[in-house]
Amino acid sequence: MASIYQLDEIDNQILELLIENTRMPYTEIAKKLIISAGTVHVRVKKMEEAGIIRGTSLSIDYGKMGYSFIAYVGLFLSRTSETQEVIDKLKDIPFITVAHITTGKFNIFCKVRARDTSHAKEIIFLIDDIDGVARTESMISMEESINDKNRLMHSIFR
Repeated sequence: MASIYQLDEIDNQILELLIENTRMPYTEIAKKLIISAGTVHVRVKKMEEAGIIRGTSLSIDYGKMGYSFIAYVGLFLSRTSETQEVIDKLKDIPFITVAHITTGKFNIFCKVRARDTSHAKEIIFLIDDIDGVARTESMISMEESINDKNRLMHSIFR
């Protein structure tokens, strides 16, 4: 059985700084926390080994790249036993940026990024054509008002 890594106040402070800027050098973190860069390195390495830190992420402004249209697509499956096969096919469509297996109305719920409504229609038709998908229901995002994992992380560490 894997042991649970216990975060202390220094770990929390390191994570707080990395949440704000994943590219912050260990030397800068060390200066802010008045500890050695070696200590920062060792603690980050331990948190990586414990699976608390899993890589770093890059935030992209998709709108500036021509993909400002967002649609959410709920999938109704013919049989729930086909869920994994459908997920595997969804992975082949690069415009699907998020997919969740869900309870409630839909079996799977996806976030789609497209160039415009015409492109979104093409993507939704691709989804509809996947074996095992009985039908879909789509919603167009008017505006992404909140997309901030940092708020949750900060509340956990405080």
